[in-house]
Amino acid sequence: MDESSFAQRSFSEFFWFISFGSLKAQKQQMSNGSSITQFLLLAFTDTRELQLLTFWLFLGIYLAALLGNGLITTAVACDHCLHTPMYFFLLNLSLLDLVSISTTLPKAMANSLWDNRTISYPGCAAQLFFFFLFLFPEYYLLTVMAYDRYVAICKPLHYGTRLGSRACVHMAAAAWGSAFLHAVLHTANTFSLPLCRGNALDQFFCEIPQILKLSCSDSYLREAGLLVVSTCLALGCFVFIVVSYGQILRAVLRIPSEQGWHKAFSTTLPHLAVVSLYVITAMFAYLKPPSISSPSLDLVVSFLYLVVPPAVNPLIYSMRNKEIKDALHKLFEHGLLQHQ
Repeated sequence: MDESSFAQRSFSEFFWFISFGSLKAQKQQMSNGSSITQFLLLAFTDTRELQLLTFWLFLGIYLAALLGNGLITTAVACDHCLHTPMYFFLLNLSLLDLVSISTTLPKAMANSLWDNRTISYPGCAAQLFFFFLFLFPEYYLLTVMAYDRYVAICKPLHYGTRLGSRACVHMAAAAWGSAFLHAVLHTANTFSLPLCRGNALDQFFCEIPQILKLSCSDSYLREAGLLVVSTCLALGCFVFIVVSYGQILRAVLRIPSEQGWHKAFSTTLPHLAVVSLYVITAMFAYLKPPSISSPSLDLVVSFLYLVVPPAVNPLIYSMRNKEIKDALHKLFEHGLLQHQ
């Protein structure tokens, strides 16, 4: 057996050992008489009128996110002028926003409408899995989009070679593949823990830190270690984004024409706004000191990084991007002509 085959076999055995070992521990925990069959999520309000108001507010945000991201996805897919690396990644980002907001918000809307706080044990596990599956590739895609803008502005002559169609597909596949690995490991490890401190979560969705609070075993340190690794990876992505935009700013300041400035900023500022909104709120949610943590603050911060970005991303990208505006205009014109 050659060295490459041995390395691949060793990695596969290590991965399946972690995954199935955690799943085996989860089955053992359930067989030992774990009485938790459902969790209680944090309610936004206890007043019935405010619950209905919350439902309509969430419904409006959800429909706006579906409409905006759906329009951008359709425009990029149908307009051949937008079949470029930048819009390929924007298409992936819009698809991620569509599914990520659908992971948590519909359940929160249903709970507000029916005055219910419960989520089943399997439902919580599924929500946590899809939360990580769609959260991590969004962060990686934002990093790749920063690299795309860096090459386009700072290394324009190398753009075709560094960001060819095959490279773009590989980057997107790496983002989705690493997200799947994160989702499997975090979900299996979290739900293999014995829980003995009730079933109430101080959050409107199933979140790992809230579930770890219910653990009565030191084995939660294993999941805490995985969270540290994930945080380090996210921090590395953030540093890469900051460095990329530092180089972009230096290059833009050297452009002599005002038209060149406008074109550069029209494609970089929307992405920078999305990154800032997403990263600042997410980092504050997970890195804030415990002394200032409270259920109401956690609720607001989670809402800002989970619900707001998918709803405002289409607006940010369409406001300052002439190509997106033109594609949407042609899309509406084509739709009107078909109905006449």
